[in-house]
Amino acid sequence: MDRRRRIAPQRGQRPPGPRVDLDDVIYGIHAVNEALVAGEPLRRIHVGDERKSDPALRNLLERARSAEVQVRFENRTFFGNFPYKAHQSVVAYGAPFDYITLEEAIALPRPGPALFVLLDHVTDPHNVGAIIRTTEAAGGTALILPERRSAGVNATVRKAAAGATAHLPIARVANISQAIRTLKKAGIWVAGAALGEGTVPLNEVDFARDLAIVIGAEGEGIAPLVGRECDYRVSIPMAGKTQSLNASVAAAILLYEAVRQRRSA
Repeated sequence: MDRRRRIAPQRGQRPPGPRVDLDDVIYGIHAVNEALVAGEPLRRIHVGDERKSDPALRNLLERARSAEVQVRFENRTFFGNFPYKAHQSVVAYGAPFDYITLEEAIALPRPGPALFVLLDHVTDPHNVGAIIRTTEAAGGTALILPERRSAGVNATVRKAAAGATAHLPIARVANISQAIRTLKKAGIWVAGAALGEGTVPLNEVDFARDLAIVIGAEGEGIAPLVGRECDYRVSIPMAGKTQSLNASVAAAILLYEAVRQRRSA
């Protein structure tokens, strides 16, 4: 069964057109503008009537016109029925997200050592979006998601990523453990964020080499089978009483340790 949410007309209303897959929605000024900058194929953009002359939208509207993307100005009722509230009266409908394969990710050109991020069943779309944003900002090569039990690139992820989904290659794989084995065969070392015995302190890991960082599910961490595939299980120093960090925070710390070491090198 298709569990993706769709916009349906209210009882007594005329349908505005075909039902729309909300996985294909991009909302918010920055996210829509970044999609235009990156040349993502957008079907149309809806803008609130009250923002027709808003200077904050001038560049966005000019880019839409240059890209020949249809812009429709809507009243408050349209946005009142929209399921996501942080839309800023700017909503775009695009094509389904264009995932790449793992093999394509490994073959991507890169100016320096590879830096991949793998998410082991991270289901919170806000965390996935934040990790995509940080990975792109840190110069990551690509991000890799499992096909099941994980947030895909949907409207919430795109919003949280603040436009980074338009710039960072993202692959989906059937099995994270198998993906790790494929990466290792390609000469890429793998470090998984972990807690407890058998972990290596953050400052003792070589992040300057070709590397893939694995971030585990909220609360559970990386799965035991995935952990056994990693070359390192890396721990982040914890000085307080809190036992663990949010997945996106842990990813940011590991990614910027990689940035620090690579710049030092």
